[in-house]
Amino acid sequence: MRLVFAGLVVAKLLASLDQTVFSTALPTIVGELDGAEHVLWVTTAYVLASTVVLPVYGKLGDLIGRKRLFITAIGIFMLGSVVGGIADSMGVLIAGRAVQGLGGGGLMVLAWAIIADIVPARQRGRYAGVMGAVFAVSSVAGPLLGGFFTDGPGWRWAFWMNLPLGSVAIVLAAAFLRPPVRPRVRARIDLAGIALLSVAATSMVLFTTWGGTTYGWGSPVILGLIIATIVSTGLFIFVEFWAAEPVLPLTLFRNRNFVLATGAGLIAGIALFGVLAYMPTHLQMVTGVGAAHAGLLMIPATAAVLLASIGSGQIVTRTGHYKAIPIIGMFVTALSLFLLSNLTAQTPTWIMCLYLALMGTGLGMSTQILILIVQNSTPDAIVGVATSANTFFREIGAAFGAAVVGSVFVARLSGILASTLPGEATGSTWINSLTPKIVTGLPTLERTIVVAAYNDALVPIFLLIAPIAALAGVMLMFVVERPLATRVGGEPST
Repeated sequence: MRLVFAGLVVAKLLASLDQTVFSTALPTIVGELDGAEHVLWVTTAYVLASTVVLPVYGKLGDLIGRKRLFITAIGIFMLGSVVGGIADSMGVLIAGRAVQGLGGGGLMVLAWAIIADIVPARQRGRYAGVMGAVFAVSSVAGPLLGGFFTDGPGWRWAFWMNLPLGSVAIVLAAAFLRPPVRPRVRARIDLAGIALLSVAATSMVLFTTWGGTTYGWGSPVILGLIIATIVSTGLFIFVEFWAAEPVLPLTLFRNRNFVLATGAGLIAGIALFGVLAYMPTHLQMVTGVGAAHAGLLMIPATAAVLLASIGSGQIVTRTGHYKAIPIIGMFVTALSLFLLSNLTAQTPTWIMCLYLALMGTGLGMSTQILILIVQNSTPDAIVGVATSANTFFREIGAAFGAAVVGSVFVARLSGILASTLPGEATGSTWINSLTPKIVTGLPTLERTIVVAAYNDALVPIFLLIAPIAALAGVMLMFVVERPLATRVGGEPST
């Protein structure tokens, strides 16, 4: 059991770490590859690809078993790492990130579903706490590693490190994973549902990413993407209603706990990636620290997530009660977002770290418990689909949060710099290739303006996310707390 769990932890670490490991490296990457206009896609390509395949892995796992599927996902992830590691342009880099995402989506959902296969819900809290800690800690520790590689051997090692880790996960899964034997069935792949879901998710991320930056909100491209999102979503719902084996069964949405926990998970994704995807860049540009130092400044958030996630998991296992924990967590997250929205270029660094630690505490109390609620409220036969659906909507929130915050941030930054920099500086070509090193070497006036612009363009956005996090806390008040199953394969309590 320990060896199996170790393999799941490594796989979860691979998938979640790569969502944020490049955040501290982005300023250097765009400078080296001259691709500032494509910077959003280094993160968005991974999140989008992993999101699209989540329901597919969940459904196939329920139909044909999870072991071979899990090993295949690791192999795809490692292939993407090789492509990214040899990239000589932003296009190849983004392609590698997309391939990584196709494997990473499977790692995220299958790791959780395998836990449900081998651990009773009543004992799952402690395991869920560790898995939640891996996800959240790697989301914060990613910038630390990214900064270390950027300032040390080079950012490409953020790709190369995945090869030995992936090999370990494959060996452990192949040798020790013994999931329950499922009756052999003829898998009916919902190809129409998969295609429509892919179109809907892709269109949504594209219009949120491009809207207001690459294209105006009223442009034909953005309006076309919005229409594509609405139409493909409507067609998807129609197809799923009639599909023999729907990739995302609509019956799940009749389950009250599933809807509430999944909605809160979507909001948690918005908060997590809307903030953590851009805070390391903020720290580098505003405080003037290097990439590695910026990663170190995220350690308080990492420690808070670790303690809160493991601690809350232990409480659930010992008491059997779980409802209050994520409610408190979402309100703590909302408070931290409000505090972060008040940061200025002169705010002491230790205060920034304190606010980030508060946010880590809130998210650590929430994310893994939401999946436990979903798994305990759905039959064992569809636990993979339910887990993947919950993770899917959380990743939709992550993609939406990263894309919207990034788009608004870039638009605000360009506007502020255009209105505040001297005329001759505004027209300079270096604006699109700004790196922390370049900012440090600017004349005092221009450096002060750029630093203030980075702060003023980003932190007010957090104030808009705070009430959404509070809404998630209110939603979770309506969850019906059901007894946790005491055996593997036990049906959810009613």
